[in-house]
Amino acid sequence: MCGFVGAFDLSAGSRPIDEGLRDELRAQVLDMSRKIRHRGPDWSGVYTGGNAILSHERLAIVDPLSGKQPLVSTDGTVILAVNGEIYNHKDIRASYSGKYGFKTQSDCEVIIPLYLSKGVDFLEDLSGIFAFALYDAGKDLYVVARDEIGVIPLYQGWDEDGRYYVASELKALEGHCCTIEEFPNGCYYVGGKGAGVLATPEPVRWYRRDWERFEAVEHNTSDLALLRTGLEASVKKQLMSDVPYGVLLSGGLDSSIIAAITQKFASKRVESGSTESAWWPRLHSFAIGLEGSPDLAAARTAADFIGTVHHEVHFTVQEALDALPDVIYHIETYDITTVRASTPMYLLARVIKSMGIKMVLSGEGSDELFGGYLYFHKAPSPREFHEELVRKVGKLHLYDCLRANKSLSAWGVEGRVPFLDKEFIDIAMRLHPADKMCSSQAGGRGEGFADGKRMEKWLLRKAFEDLLPQGICWRQKEQFSDGVGYNWIDTLKKVAESKVSDSQFAARAKRFPVNTPVTKEEYYYREIFASLFPSETAARTVPHEASVACSTARALEWDAAWKDMDEPSGRAVAGVHEQAY
Repeated sequence: MCGFVGAFDLSAGSRPIDEGLRDELRAQVLDMSRKIRHRGPDWSGVYTGGNAILSHERLAIVDPLSGKQPLVSTDGTVILAVNGEIYNHKDIRASYSGKYGFKTQSDCEVIIPLYLSKGVDFLEDLSGIFAFALYDAGKDLYVVARDEIGVIPLYQGWDEDGRYYVASELKALEGHCCTIEEFPNGCYYVGGKGAGVLATPEPVRWYRRDWERFEAVEHNTSDLALLRTGLEASVKKQLMSDVPYGVLLSGGLDSSIIAAITQKFASKRVESGSTESAWWPRLHSFAIGLEGSPDLAAARTAADFIGTVHHEVHFTVQEALDALPDVIYHIETYDITTVRASTPMYLLARVIKSMGIKMVLSGEGSDELFGGYLYFHKAPSPREFHEELVRKVGKLHLYDCLRANKSLSAWGVEGRVPFLDKEFIDIAMRLHPADKMCSSQAGGRGEGFADGKRMEKWLLRKAFEDLLPQGICWRQKEQFSDGVGYNWIDTLKKVAESKVSDSQFAARAKRFPVNTPVTKEEYYYREIFASLFPSETAARTVPHEASVACSTARALEWDAAWKDMDEPSGRAVAGVHEQAY
């Protein structure tokens, strides 16, 4: 996982661009870039020219020797800084054989010939996770874009002179930009003096799907064989790596499936078409938890069955509490669920990096695609179920993707998410919504109902039950911040209660008029966040809505008992969580 900072429209200010000002702005961009060097500790590069400056911090996963950035076209006019992985780069390279002279083996370099031949109409050609900034010096225009789900973070900002900046993390823009926003996922933006008719006044959405409408899927069938082959294909292509990799294994269904599929392909090098032996043939798995946590026990069971070299990391509540300021600095949010879950993941990432692992595969996204959160048991109809899935997928960039990417990147580890492969998302979201449901209100479609109920993610469990122990395949959903040990969340609430006085909390709207905290725990995190990111514009980049067990605010209408609740833990869904124990 890499990081970059881009500065554009350098001539927007009242002071004319000359070498003195250009040198000042270059020094500023380099200073901004240093703040995200944890994302790319392997190499730094910078381009200065025309009306743009691009700085890149590289984490070398593919082509470590020649793939340093910014990348430059063969004629020297197109400059590119990318954070991400393009999994179908070999196919794209083959399509430009004899038409374009590639200078590296970097998977990201294919973006340049795609741009040169198609303008901005090439983003659907990419299969991968990405955020990039491209400067066309010949035309004096720039293109900024982000992947469909927002797996890769990206922020944009404007300084007081109207210059436009983009950066992989908020911290690079804080203190330099008077306005900061998250760059929207699935969008592109074109600007610059030479943009002409290509210029867009704001980011334009390039990612649209038929399944965003319930009517497009309500009569579909559910093909378990297609579900399985689709996910296996996603995992296999995401094993593209020239460095050691591993898997995160919490012992839950999603991470266990990813680990089992990875083990299936780990003995061969996928870059060779699986004809050569893998450079690192033993697959390593990693789990973290408090002593005696549910996840640690389940992860051991899964790892023994799958056959990974398993590493179990224990942390104490005090160690986690001590890490909170660092965690919030890196994840750049005060959202309760994200802080709770990011802290153990942050601690785990440090151990992973210490063992020489630079990339891990994870199970993020499955719950949003299949309705895995326990509150989905209350979905009143297939339409409501599906529309909530669409909302959840659309918000992944604010929560799970943000947590996984930034917690791992804090230590220079890249996270890949096979469930969120563009092609697999289409397969999963086009399944019949009723077949994903957990209750008899699904209309009784298919097998697996008992007493009018069926376990969440039943389709996924059935598709992969032969790869997992029964106790793992049919283990009920346990949110990561719960599964690492219930004492973690319980202690956080107690600490917040002791740190935030009643008088402070009563005046919270005066202290924090933007996204006013609704609990003392949120107030506690917000205080830490404000000490690190003091601007009001930074606070506005954080999502803020009521939730029960990770629901959206809209889903609170499903149960009258949730009306006055605001607790994202899975344990908030009384009567469902307890059934697992």
